[in-house]
Amino acid sequence: MHPLLSQLNAIAAQAHTALSAVTTLPELEAYTRAHLGKHSPLAQMNKQLGTLSTEEKRSIAPALQALRQELEAHTHTLQETLSTAAMQAELAAQWYDLTQPSTARKGSLHPITRMRHDIEDLFSSMGFRIADGPHIETEWHNFDALNIPPTHPARDMQDTFFLRTGHANTRENTVLRTHTSPVQVRSMLQYGAPVRVVVPGRVFRNEATDATHDTAFYQVEGLVVDTHIHMGHLKATMQTMLERLFGTEVTVRMRPAYFPFVEPGIELDMLYTKADGTEKWLEIVGAGMVHPHVLRSCGIDPSVYSGFAFGFGLTRLTMLRYGITDIRDLFSGSYSVLSQF
Repeated sequence: MHPLLSQLNAIAAQAHTALSAVTTLPELEAYTRAHLGKHSPLAQMNKQLGTLSTEEKRSIAPALQALRQELEAHTHTLQETLSTAAMQAELAAQWYDLTQPSTARKGSLHPITRMRHDIEDLFSSMGFRIADGPHIETEWHNFDALNIPPTHPARDMQDTFFLRTGHANTRENTVLRTHTSPVQVRSMLQYGAPVRVVVPGRVFRNEATDATHDTAFYQVEGLVVDTHIHMGHLKATMQTMLERLFGTEVTVRMRPAYFPFVEPGIELDMLYTKADGTEKWLEIVGAGMVHPHVLRSCGIDPSVYSGFAFGFGLTRLTMLRYGITDIRDLFSGSYSVLSQF
């Protein structure tokens, strides 16, 4: 027998013995490098073929190739077996039988749902009606009735999801609502004045997703229309809301701001104490006195009635209350995240 054939038989015996001892994927990866890699005994023997005669090559090369193919086939089969076993072990470790009584902690409400319930209870106790409306809105309800003209940047495709169900008439065009303010319009049209509603709900913006932005999130907007309503009512309502939600006295400030549907408009900031004890002003609410054009659009006489409106991010307040820094955690469905609540 040619010496190289004897060497090949020894390599085969060693490779088979080593393969029978492989029980994990990392071990298989190491085995493949050692016995089939470019520095393996088979690779070294393959280099020696160039020094052989044609007759020797005819007897040794096929045996060398057959051994390589055999080891590769066994390796491939073992890899599939080990991969399947690893996947089944991982699934078994993460599997929950939802039909069995839980021996762990009970389920709980999502933090956004908790915050929404607290806000609804709060405003209900203040005499507000909880209102809701469609996610798909007409462009008139979402923009025109709120004194947002056709040239306003908010109508740009970068901010708004326009739907392909519209018609030439602008009152027929539809969008995914960009705020819950259309429900204020619908409430004034339905109930007239006086009216007092708060509108929690999901809204949609054509924005890039990052730690503080998402294409779908939750807002709360409120509206009060009655006789003799003034800015003091707005400030008192907002301060009461924040103190009830955060369980402590809060310091607020109001800054002038522009929103098409209110005049004058303000942004309300809250003095927030961070975990390290330092204080920071946080913008919480956009608000103001309802613009006369909005009242007229809804059939309410602005010479008789006045009102205030406000809006804030329900998602943002939830993150603030529970110390969540990435909005994506709230919507990930991750058990490790939600089990904290």
